[in-house]
Amino acid sequence: MSGIERQGDGFVVDATLLAEAFGLKASEVRTRMRDGRIVSRCETGMDQDAGRWRLSFYHEGRACRFTVDEAGTILKRSTFDAPARKGTGGPE
Repeated sequence: MSGIERQGDGFVVDATLLAEAFGLKASEVRTRMRDGRIVSRCETGMDQDAGRWRLSFYHEGRACRFTVDEAGTILKRSTFDAPARKGTGGPE
């Protein structure tokens, strides 16, 4: 897989995308997601954003966000500083 794919009610994101965003190896992404150091959130668009989803990932004070369509096509991508989230190894 290279990118984001729709799977049932959710999405599967290639670890390589997150590795690039957070400066990690893909294998580190998998480990950090399992142990809660990378956390995610999926939001469904409404009204004018219907048919779009916002997938956000948080790790050590950084966030990576993808806006995708129903097929998982990336419409927008951004990486930015964000307050540490519970489970990301930063201050609570």
